[in-house]
Amino acid sequence: MAGHSKWNNIKRRKEAVDAQRGKIFTKLGREIAIAVKHGGPDPDSNSSLKDAIARAKASNMPNDSIQRSISKAAGGDGGDDFAEIVYEGYGPGGIAVMVRTLTDNRNRTAGDVRHIFDKFGGNLGTNGCVAYQFERKGSLVLDRELYPDEDQVLFDALEAGAEDVEISDEMFEIITEPNDYHFVLEALTDKNYEFLDLSLAPRPSSWVELSDEEQSKQMEKLIEVMEDHDDVQDVFHNWNQTD
Repeated sequence: MAGHSKWNNIKRRKEAVDAQRGKIFTKLGREIAIAVKHGGPDPDSNSSLKDAIARAKASNMPNDSIQRSISKAAGGDGGDDFAEIVYEGYGPGGIAVMVRTLTDNRNRTAGDVRHIFDKFGGNLGTNGCVAYQFERKGSLVLDRELYPDEDQVLFDALEAGAEDVEISDEMFEIITEPNDYHFVLEALTDKNYEFLDLSLAPRPSSWVELSDEEQSKQMEKLIEVMEDHDDVQDVFHNWNQTD
């Protein structure tokens, strides 16, 4: 089931040791700072900031750290020199990969991303080479252990305007159209739902499995190393990570 890919990423982030968690919080703080720079410090009028705060809270970033990031950026410090660049390429077995970065040095980041692709059996492609295999969707993830009443979750999600709800053994993933994402998030938040993960991002239109064990190991390592890079914010792919 394709949901395992997202679940594995969430689980890895949740179980991160302190040093890794600090790096995750730094990336989230950078996301918040850029949102403030582009739309101001009020999340009620800045949807990008509202999203960044929600993602930070889902990753257990302390409220004090979130507020410091907002205040720092509002005071003119942080986020100025960073540009968002999305790289596209292929992993082992032709897996489509999109890498979203925030960087203050394009040459460094491009070189590092290319190196990671090459090292783990993939290759960096040109703009647009895999983007057509993805579509922008909202994703809100719930832990099934916390919400055992499946019928209630389905009812609440669809009533809020969700497009679909995908169910696995570990999670509910509520899928929305981009324009409905914030309405669904607000409606479910008002009903006291707490999310494991939130995103408004590229989602594969179809999933690909890897039957070769060595390719699977390479793909897993490619994702891990890419996500660990300081400049990389998100890695999107269409690998159906079944185990």
